Amino acid sequence: MTENSPFPEQSPAPASRPRAHERKQHKKRWPLVVLWTFVAVLLVGGGAVAWYGLTLNNSFNQAEKLAPEAVFPEPADRPEETKNEALNILLLGSDTRGEIGSDIEDIGGNRSDTIMVAHIPSDRQSVQVMSIMRDNWVEIPGHGYNKINAAMALGGVPLTIQTVENIIDVRIDHVAIIDFEGFKGLTDALGGVQINNPREFTSHHGNTHFPAGQITLTGEHALQFVRERYAFADGDYSRVANQQLYVKSVIKQVLSKDTLTSPGKIADSVEAFAPYLTVDEGLTSTFLAKLGVSMKDVRSDDITFFTSPTLGTGTEGKASVVRPDWAGLDNIAAALREDKLVDYLESEGY
Repeated sequence: MTENSPFPEQSPAPASRPRAHERKQHKKRWPLVVLWTFVAVLLVGGGAVAWYGLTLNNSFNQAEKLAPEAVFPEPADRPEETKNEALNILLLGSDTRGEIGSDIEDIGGNRSDTIMVAHIPSDRQSVQVMSIMRDNWVEIPGHGYNKINAAMALGGVPLTIQTVENIIDVRIDHVAIIDFEGFKGLTDALGGVQINNPREFTSHHGNTHFPAGQITLTGEHALQFVRERYAFADGDYSRVANQQLYVKSVIKQVLSKDTLTSPGKIADSVEAFAPYLTVDEGLTSTFLAKLGVSMKDVRSDDITFFTSPTLGTGTEGKASVVRPDWAGLDNIAAALREDKLVDYLESEGY
C-alpha cells in the first residue's frame, strides 16, 4: 500500500465484468488525462532541459518527431496567421499501448477520444487549457457533420487539426500525441499524486472505492479515477471535472519546490514520459528549453482549465451527442485571435 493511500495494491474483482466491446471502448478513453500531464512536462521539462542539460535533452529526444506534411493541413485550408506571438498546442490521445512510434498511420484510423488545446499567451505569464468533449457534434471538412472525435478516423491528424482550427479560428502551432502508458510512468515517477476528492465513488472498472477527502493516487488507481463516468448521474461532465482536478494536482506537484529543486525527480518524470510522446518536428527540446525559460515564473495558479462551451446533450440518429454552444465558441475564437483569452475567462468567472 502506498503511503497515505487508502487503496490496496490489488483491487477486488468487479462484481460483473463488462462485455468485450465495452472493455475495448473504455481503454480508448484512458489517454485523456495524459494530455494534461504533458502541460506540466511542457513547462517543467522544457525549463529542466535548459537547467539540467544533456541528460534531459536526450530523454526528451526519445519522443518521436513527425514531419509537417504528416501533421498539418494545406495552408489554403487553415486560418490566417495571427500577428501576436501566442502559441496554441493541440494535444491528442492515442489508443496505442507501448511506444507510439513515428508512423502516422499507427495513430490515425481510430477515433480520437482526447482533444485539448493548450494556449500560451504572448506574455508567457499563464496557460489556458481547453478540453473539447469527444461527442461534440461539429462539421468535419469534406465529411459533413459528425462527432469531433471521428476526424482522426476520417483523415488522421491533419483533418483533426483542420476541424479544431475551424472551431477556434486560429492556427495550431504544434501538436503532441500521447500514449496512456506515459501517464502511468509520469505519475509513478512523481511518487503518486495527492488530490482532494470532492465526492466518494466506486469505480466500475476495477471496483476501487475512492473516499472523499485527501487521497494519494498511483498510476493504476489514477487511471480508474480519471476514466470513471458510470458512477455519476451526469456521466462525462463529472468525469471531466475529476480529470481536471487530477491534472491540476499533477501540475501543482510538478511545479512544487520539492520537484523544481530536484534534478533527479525532474529527469525521472521526463524520462518516464518521453517514449510515449509523438510531436511535430518543431516541438524540439531546444524549443521547449527556450519556452521553459520564458515561462519560469508560471506556477499552478497561473494555469486555467476549462471545457469548450456546450448546450447539453442530444441525439443524432441513434447517436448520443453533445451540442456545441456556437455563440460561446465564437467568443473564445475572438479572444484567441486577439490574444485576450485570459481576460475573457476572467470575465466568465474562471
